[in-house]
Amino acid sequence: MKKIAVFTSSLALLMLAFALQSATPEDDKVMTKEDGMYVVNTTTLGKNITGYVSTTPVKVYIKKNKVVKVEALKNQETPKYMARVKKGLLDKWDNKKVNDAQKMKVDGVTGATFTSDAIIQNVQLALDYYKKNK
Repeated sequence: MKKIAVFTSSLALLMLAFALQSATPEDDKVMTKEDGMYVVNTTTLGKNITGYVSTTPVKVYIKKNKVVKVEALKNQETPKYMARVKKGLLDKWDNKKVNDAQKMKVDGVTGATFTSDAIIQNVQLALDYYKKNK
């Protein structure tokens, strides 16, 4: 019985060490400033927003109160569907004022509805966060 307890606690410590090692300081930062732009990262902010398979974090780049671009971050969504979302959805917010971007009704990509919806929710979350914390 003691061997199982020691093994279990050793395994737990090993998993914790791996998680801490693989996390980068940027993972914990929701909003940063890069090259005169605010960058909102939804990795932790949108951790409960999931697509078809997993979370779908994004980075939203904002300069002078306008969305410069939306970038999809690492996720576990099916690559084929994520490629469709990247091609047909991410640029919808480009060059929009933040207020206008928040009001937009963006359609998802056909055939990638769950992933699209999750990306749209993450972008809205990032825009809301930006407005409240800039």
